[in-house]
Amino acid sequence: MSTATNAGRAEPSVEQVPVLIAGGGPVGLTLALTLAQHGMAAMLVERNPSTTTHPKMDITNGRSMELFRHLGVADELRTVAVPEEHGFDVSWVTKLNGWELARFRYPTVEQRRGLIRDCGDGTMTREPAMRVSQVLLEPALKNILETRAPQIDVRYGWGLDSFRQDDNGVDAVIRSSATGETRTVRAQYLAGCDGAGSVVRKGLGIGLDDIDLRRLAVRELGLRRLVPAFIRAYLGDRETPMDGRVYLIHFTSPDRELLERFGTAWHTQSPEGWTLISQNDRDCWTLHTLLGAGVDADAIDPKQFLFARLGIEFDCDIIVANAWRPRLSLADSYGRGRVWLAGDSAHQVVPTGGYGMNTGVADAFGLGWMLAAIVQGWGDHRLLEAYEAERHPVAERNRTASARHTLVRLAIKTAHHKTIHSEGWHGERSRRRLGREILDLGNLENEADGIEFGYRYDSSPVICHEPHTAPAAHMHAYTPSTQPGARPPSLFLEDGQAIFDLFGTGFTLLRFDDIDVDALVAAAAERGMPLKVVDIRDDHARALYQRDLVLIRPDHHVAWRGNAVTDRSDTVLDRVRGAAPAWPIPTTQDRPTRLVDQPGRRNIPAPRPRLVDSTN
Repeated sequence: MSTATNAGRAEPSVEQVPVLIAGGGPVGLTLALTLAQHGMAAMLVERNPSTTTHPKMDITNGRSMELFRHLGVADELRTVAVPEEHGFDVSWVTKLNGWELARFRYPTVEQRRGLIRDCGDGTMTREPAMRVSQVLLEPALKNILETRAPQIDVRYGWGLDSFRQDDNGVDAVIRSSATGETRTVRAQYLAGCDGAGSVVRKGLGIGLDDIDLRRLAVRELGLRRLVPAFIRAYLGDRETPMDGRVYLIHFTSPDRELLERFGTAWHTQSPEGWTLISQNDRDCWTLHTLLGAGVDADAIDPKQFLFARLGIEFDCDIIVANAWRPRLSLADSYGRGRVWLAGDSAHQVVPTGGYGMNTGVADAFGLGWMLAAIVQGWGDHRLLEAYEAERHPVAERNRTASARHTLVRLAIKTAHHKTIHSEGWHGERSRRRLGREILDLGNLENEADGIEFGYRYDSSPVICHEPHTAPAAHMHAYTPSTQPGARPPSLFLEDGQAIFDLFGTGFTLLRFDDIDVDALVAAAAERGMPLKVVDIRDDHARALYQRDLVLIRPDHHVAWRGNAVTDRSDTVLDRVRGAAPAWPIPTTQDRPTRLVDQPGRRNIPAPRPRLVDSTN
């Protein structure tokens, strides 16, 4: 699987497609839907014969739901999700037969819809988040793709075996998982959405940068905190220090009342190091538990292990049980030439925060419109250089946040004392103390709006950057801005319309005043560039959007803004479609954006600065 220097011609028997997508998980399916929305044909291959049966994720955040809304599939996806009247509470308990230590309460989807409509400051997403297992999300996306996008050739049971690219395209060999039969596909572009073990990434020879969680914990929490905790755990329960593995048990049970003893909760977590995820608030749950060094995962009896962790025995059926190892990995590059990566093939994170699939959905949406623009002839190959310049820093930022959230969980585990299980006065005191510690550390992993939709493309070569310093980026909050590269504010206009619902499939020019834009429209038409002009006369929206003219990209990021169309309009359009050299990016934006943690909470900055205050 190498990059060829000679251009080859496709043989008559070779299947030909504009884009070949390797991988049929949520990222590959989203990419296919995005291409279809832009009028593109493609082939999607997935080596597994059907969608996943493994509960890999359980939250689709508000930013991803905005993008799914733009694709016209959000409402259909919600039909397989947890009902909208159910909440997102996170409960910390000793065990299910013990005491609740702390609870973080969050509104239901229905309640958040009201908050979104009433919120006029642009700080919320157009859509609420959605609780849904990947086991349900994947088949829903697949069904939508197969029924609504006939131009997408969907082939489950066929995997990418090898590929070779030249100046004009990619020759790929796909293989039937059932029979071993191989076929050759000639594509203009190959998108590797094929997961952590990506054939595409390995074929390009792209390495991974890994953060070792154990070393990170030692560096950030400190031995003075970790060693006493290890000793207590070993003396109390013969528990050995964690070795980086997690044991997963996915099960069903009719005993909902027993499993929801402290009330319905999305996540029930224990300072002992386990998390119980309610997949549907009815009869399906997933337990994740840290494993210690030397524990033989193959020798574990899943039911007895489950009962011991939760502290109760109940009727249940085990669906999946296995050990796995979370990673904090980032590809050195997102691709080259005509072959590009998206999703877990480019980045892997710990589940805390839910940044894995959600980062991949935004990858797919961005890569999709760029590939469509190039294949359709109105975009240039510089768009793919921009794809890496935009998405790689976002993945690095999200990995930093995921590591930060993981260390908070570990900090709580190190504060665990066995006395919290005692009914005596010292047990009550220990529980109160630990509950206060949990509340003090907070639950930023489910509140980090700045991470989920506050990212900006500060280093993109296809954004018309401005010379002044951009607003500081905070983990905990999104600051509404139309700074070029940012996602613009979402709000409802005076006439009741949502401004995001006015955005077109291509570029959208928002016009807040009577300004002649005929030259810009004519220049776009001359280039074959899709451009929709939307007139808005709303003083509040104009104040939030900060300029009279704001050019929005197909992926809802600001490409350019101004108060007039100047004689540089041609240059602006050529820049944003990747057909002109990049404008100089301000020096202050060349440096990585500093992530500012939430004020009023214990300061846990991000790695490679220190992550957790280890002095306690």
